[in-house]
Amino acid sequence: MAGPLAFDLQSHSTRSDGALEPAEVVAAAARSGVELLALSDHDTLSGVSEAIDAGKAHGVHVVPAIEISAIDDGGQGGVARELHILGYLIDHKSPRLGATIDDFLADRERRTLRMAAKLKALGLELDEDALSARIAAGEPIGRPHLASAALGHPSNEQRLRSEQIDDVGSFIKAYLIEGRPAFCLRETPTIAQSIDAIHQAGGVAVWAHPFWDVSDPDEVLTMIDRFRALGIDGVEAFYVTHTREQTELLARRCEELGLLSTGSTDFHGPENRLFSKFMGFETYGLEPNLGPIAAS
Repeated sequence: MAGPLAFDLQSHSTRSDGALEPAEVVAAAARSGVELLALSDHDTLSGVSEAIDAGKAHGVHVVPAIEISAIDDGGQGGVARELHILGYLIDHKSPRLGATIDDFLADRERRTLRMAAKLKALGLELDEDALSARIAAGEPIGRPHLASAALGHPSNEQRLRSEQIDDVGSFIKAYLIEGRPAFCLRETPTIAQSIDAIHQAGGVAVWAHPFWDVSDPDEVLTMIDRFRALGIDGVEAFYVTHTREQTELLARRCEELGLLSTGSTDFHGPENRLFSKFMGFETYGLEPNLGPIAAS
């Protein structure tokens, strides 16, 4: 990885779908040499304060952040889909932002429960205790938790083995993404609502990992233009699964439009098959533009 600052601006803890506690994420980042880190749990701010305190202890600057799951209507005649908007430099203690995120999170939970019902209708059993425990603790539930609940129920073992499903990622791909039998789309927030919530909390909004969700380069560029009109501040151009061509395309468009260009490895835990290392993304000799995130 190139660049004057050792950064990784997306990571996840047990507060959403990561494997480590917030302080443990920061400690792991410090061991990897990260200087600037964002703990960006999905639709929750509950781990940010712990991460900031851990950062002070480990010499890592932790940026207050969140990753909001949002609905893009696809523009005129487009197909609605779920995308992720990262918010950095937010006032994570803002009561207004907290209430807004609670509203977003409630919709996420309702969507998750709809997908749980679909899984049961498909003949799969779920470890209800694990899901109920997270809800009771005020922690979000999403697709990774549904996948774990299905994988953890012994009644599904033979069926999942026959379907060559052996971990959370393969289960989600088989059942819980668009076009699969148990998928349900969220109802809120929209991209515009997500951007507005981040701005109202004093933050900057960045479209996360465009080519993880959209494969066509021309469509991605069109979407960047649409999101810029809605107030987006940047794009996660440097990402662990982005190819050189994708990275160069995104970085060039960000430079043309005056947008930030951030990067991450999307750390979820040391045992995760794909998202297990810090600073594992490539810049291909290009210079990220972190703007106020680097200056914070």
